[in-house]
Amino acid sequence: MDSLIPFTTSGSLVDCVDRKMLVVLRDGRKLQGVLRSYDQFANLVLEDTVERIYHQDVFAELHRGLFLIRGENVVLLGEIDLDQEDEVPLRQVEWAALEPYHKQEVNDKKYREEAKAQILFERRGFCKEGGEGDGY
Repeated sequence: MDSLIPFTTSGSLVDCVDRKMLVVLRDGRKLQGVLRSYDQFANLVLEDTVERIYHQDVFAELHRGLFLIRGENVVLLGEIDLDQEDEVPLRQVEWAALEPYHKQEVNDKKYREEAKAQILFERRGFCKEGGEGDGY
């Protein structure tokens, strides 16, 4: 009966090794690469990694090569369906053409998050991220 209980630990990644994966990190970066290895802390090793940025209906890629990701920074990990990968209705452009738009979006989001944190701190008594009580 115990064999029917699904893995809920890093052991569940065993089926993902040698497959193309999408990894979303806490800082918002989106990486695609082949999962080569992992450990009990869900630290990941990606090979042939590319970082993707998006803006409206276009995207750009920057080759990053071999990438080691600390497990605590992973927000999402998912397999990329190779049959449907090319059917995405997005147009690829050069990294340099898209990077200024992406940086502006990141800065705008950071500003909004800081404003939200300040309001929650002043009106509701929430702790600011990285402040007292946020350590682990």
